Amino acid sequence: MSQAAPGRRLLVRDLVQLATPHGTGAPLRGRALGEVDVVEDAYLLCRDGLIEAVGRMRDLGSLDGEVEELDGSGLCAVPGLVDCHTHACFAGDRVDEFALRAGGATYEELHAAGGGIMSTVTATRSAGADALADLVRIHREWMLRAGTTTFEAKSGYGLDRDTELASLRAIAGAGGVPTWLGAHAVPPEFADADAYLDFALAEVLPEAARIAEAADVFVERGAFDVTQARRYLEACAAAGLVLRLHGDQFTEQGAVQLAIDLGARSIDHLEATGPDGVAALAQSDVVAVLLPASALFLARPMPPGRELVDAGAAVALATDFNPGSAFCESLPLVCSLAATQLQLTPAESLAACTVNAAHVLGRSQQVGRLAPGYTADVLLLGVPDWRYLAYHLGGEVIARVIAAGVPVELP
Repeated sequence: MSQAAPGRRLLVRDLVQLATPHGTGAPLRGRALGEVDVVEDAYLLCRDGLIEAVGRMRDLGSLDGEVEELDGSGLCAVPGLVDCHTHACFAGDRVDEFALRAGGATYEELHAAGGGIMSTVTATRSAGADALADLVRIHREWMLRAGTTTFEAKSGYGLDRDTELASLRAIAGAGGVPTWLGAHAVPPEFADADAYLDFALAEVLPEAARIAEAADVFVERGAFDVTQARRYLEACAAAGLVLRLHGDQFTEQGAVQLAIDLGARSIDHLEATGPDGVAALAQSDVVAVLLPASALFLARPMPPGRELVDAGAAVALATDFNPGSAFCESLPLVCSLAATQLQLTPAESLAACTVNAAHVLGRSQQVGRLAPGYTADVLLLGVPDWRYLAYHLGGEVIARVIAAGVPVELP
C-alpha cells in the first residue's frame, strides 16, 4: 500500500453518513459499546495519513492549498476494520478435511487422526520463508478487500524454530501485528507437551520476543492444560510480550481464570463458556474476543455474546481466519453473524471490530475511530446506511478502502 506523501491532503466530501464509535476511551463496555456518533451529509479531511477533521458539509469552510477530493455521494464512511485474531500465515489448505467434516467427521476426530493443525504445520514447514512472506501478503490483500485495514496474525503452524520465526517476520513484513502462538499444538517429534515447551521456551522465545508483540496459547484437551499454559505465558510475560489465550473453544479447562490471574489482554473463542466465566470476565480487564465464523464453520455453539455485553464484559469481534476452522477473512460477515447469532446490535458490532479490537492490539489511540489525530483508515460503504455493514449478509457493501489517507488500489 502507498504511504501518504508529506503534506498530502484528501477530502472525502458529500457523504450520506459518517459513523464512528462514540467517545475517546477503550475498551467500550455495556451501554457505551452501542453508542455510535453518526454525522449526516458529512465530510472527512485527511492530512499526512491522519484524520484532520470530520463534520457536516455545511460547516466545511474553504481549504487553502492543494487538496485531492473524493466524491462520497451515496456512500457512508466507517472506520477501517481491525481484525485482532487471525492465523493468516499458513501454507496449503484443508479442503479435504472440509469435505470430510461435511460428511459427518468432527474437528476433534480429524485432529486425533493426524489432520487438523498438524496437517497445516507440515505444509507450512515445507513452504520456506519467501513463500510464507508471499502468502501472508496475499492473505493481507484478501482482508483489505473485505475492509480490514489493521490485522493481527499468529505463528503456530511451524512449531519449530526456523518456521516460527519466519512466520513472525512474514507477518510483520506485511504490516501485520505479529503474535507468537508457540503453544498451538504439540508437534510429533516431541514426546509430550512439557518436552515441547522446554524446547520452545529455551530455543524460540528469545528471538520470537524480538519480533512479536504478544504470545498466545491454546488451552484445550489435546493441546495444553492450564498448568502448562501458565508456565508458557509467565515466561512470555517475562520476555516482555502481551498475553493472550485461546480458551473455552470446546470445553472449559480453567482458561478464563488463568487469563484473569495473569492479566492477559484477551481470551478468544469462549464457545463453551458458562455463566461463571461470563461473570468473571465482566469483572476483569480481559477482553472477550468472539469468533462467530469459527463456531459457524465447525457447527459449534455460538459464544455468549449478548450475555457478555449485558454483564459488562469488554467484547471484541474477529474472523479467526485460518485454513481449518474458519476459512473466512470477512469482518463484515462476522458483523452479520454477531447480529444474527450473538444478538449484538449493529452499533455494538461496529465498536467490537474497530476500537475494541484496536485495544486488544494496543492501538486504540491510533485506529478504530474516525476522529482528528487518528490514522486515516476509512471504509466507504456503497449503501445508504452504515448499518448495512452488518445488515447485508455477505454482501458487497465496501465501495472503497482508504488506508493511512491513501485510496487503495487492489489488483
